[in-house]
Amino acid sequence: MPMTHKTMEDFARSCGVSRPTLSKYFDDPTSVKPATRKRIEEALRSSDYQPNLFARNLNRKRTRSIGIVVPTVTDPFYSEMVSRIELRLRDEGYWPIVISSHGSSELEAEATRTILSLKVSGALIAPLGRRSDPRAIEKLTQAIPIVYFDTYLEGDTPFVGNNNVQSMSTIVEYLCRSGDAPVYFDIPHVNHNSRERVESYIDAMRRLGQEPAVFGNIEDYTWEFERIGYEQTEKMLGNGGLPGKTILCANDRLAFGVMAAAFSKGLKVGRKADCDLRVAAHDDHPLSRYTCPALTTMAQDFAAMAGRSVETLLALLDEDGTTVAPKVKLDATLVMRQSA
Repeated sequence: MPMTHKTMEDFARSCGVSRPTLSKYFDDPTSVKPATRKRIEEALRSSDYQPNLFARNLNRKRTRSIGIVVPTVTDPFYSEMVSRIELRLRDEGYWPIVISSHGSSELEAEATRTILSLKVSGALIAPLGRRSDPRAIEKLTQAIPIVYFDTYLEGDTPFVGNNNVQSMSTIVEYLCRSGDAPVYFDIPHVNHNSRERVESYIDAMRRLGQEPAVFGNIEDYTWEFERIGYEQTEKMLGNGGLPGKTILCANDRLAFGVMAAAFSKGLKVGRKADCDLRVAAHDDHPLSRYTCPALTTMAQDFAAMAGRSVETLLALLDEDGTTVAPKVKLDATLVMRQSA
């Protein structure tokens, strides 16, 4: 039966240490002497005591917590990023607090207010982009260090994300080299990535002496990319066909809808001679390898993006004079699968 302690004072007495020493241990275990740390940790193993971190944090200007805000946690891209960031922050001795804006500018603004009220030390934010309230996020940047990841708002706030120029150039060159030049299926420009990718596609095509061709409804704001991919492809197939035999989609989720619509119309997707259509995309969504056929795509470096984001924020928190790069753009890797 584990020993029961109701207060920190009770537990400190049972450990044979002072309450300030115990508090110091809970802030940073490495800040106390090894022998003292060993004594506390042995006592924790034989006790049911858990410090009330919320109550302790109320008396501080800042806590050992870090806010994480994303547009949605149901998108596997953001789920993967949040998972990696959480684990890295825990390794660094910080407690992550995750809030989703659910694609809503009002909820994103509310998330910034919540983060401030929780007295977090800093925040990692993947902003909505086009629908973000810049005033709400600007207020946050004035109060605590923040780093954008995946996409950003204009300004000097540090950012870690994908190098869309490199990634789109790489996949356009591959598709032109291996078959018909690609036509680009665009999505609503919800953030900087959408615009940067289509612009990079156009530049890459022209550099290769090819005529760029862009289609897709970009006016209706939505994050339901699978649905719009399916609906628009189905409509085009019913009205005479697609504008090309090689479709480069703005992201993998859009490609899932394209491939499903093609299948529903009896078209065969793939790079073999007997196939009707090639489909490629961008991101290396966790499900892209399990489509049928598996999706050719550009793989964003999840591990590097999460790691560099946390490292950049920690550098800002240290305030040791370390220079922080304003924008870090990471190269992606071509993953050739059966769809193109």
